[in-house]
Amino acid sequence: MVASLDNVRGLTLAMSSSAFIGSSFVIKKIGLKKAGDSGVRAGSGGHSYLYEPLWWLGMITMILGEVANFAAYAFAPAILVTPLGALSIIFSAVLAHFILKERLHMFGIVGCILCVVGSVGIVLHAPKERKIDSVGEIWHLATQPGFIVYSCLAVVGALFLIFWAVKRSGHRKMLVYIAICSLMGSLTVISVKAVAIALKLSFSGSNQFIYIQTWFFISVVFVCCLVQLNYLNKDWVSQSATQIATQLCGFVTIVAGTFLLHKTNTSNTDSRHVGSAPTPSPPPPPQICIEE
Repeated sequence: MVASLDNVRGLTLAMSSSAFIGSSFVIKKIGLKKAGDSGVRAGSGGHSYLYEPLWWLGMITMILGEVANFAAYAFAPAILVTPLGALSIIFSAVLAHFILKERLHMFGIVGCILCVVGSVGIVLHAPKERKIDSVGEIWHLATQPGFIVYSCLAVVGALFLIFWAVKRSGHRKMLVYIAICSLMGSLTVISVKAVAIALKLSFSGSNQFIYIQTWFFISVVFVCCLVQLNYLNKDWVSQSATQIATQLCGFVTIVAGTFLLHKTNTSNTDSRHVGSAPTPSPPPPPQICIEE
């Protein structure tokens, strides 16, 4: 890792964020269970959890984690901060094991180990943050054709899942909710990065809140967070914290296994003739001699 004070600050804030967010999963799970016992469950469209103090305690804990995560984007590159969010899975799984008495299965343990190994690899190879002097620079990057096309596809995909897929299978398949949160989260990252840098520059004496681009990014963060909050609550009510951790870690395991399988196949393809006998060449055709 490139040795820089900003990267160290970003790393510390990102890890603190994971601890807070991981804890909030367990607290909110307890709150959602209690709310479901006295009202309509969130998975069925109810909002009784809004009257549950434990849910709000979990929400406050999550907000603290998100604030730390938000601050981390102001110091470290997104490629360092974003993947470290996987550490929150480990915190939630351990706390669920001791507080909720939920057993963590072997695949979950393997997935947690992979998360740690992957996070260490990312930290060790994290690049130094690119110097940005204004939100206008981020706006220029965000308005490139490639990112605009991706943003449109992400929004269309999320709307399709919200207005069609959720009604058909959302109450049975948590993958639909995860897909919605992931699509919106991908747009949140660039906006959070922009707002964090705007705050950092503003505190340094260069006010970035006089530009409309800053407020646009703030609006995107607000909308995306509301959507993610709504559908994450629908996920958590039907799954235990350990199940969520196991499934997410399982996803990491699958991705890692697919990568290793691909690399293995590539290596085998490159060396499939090593150590094998050469294929014999066909004998030359017979020559016919015509005597004069």
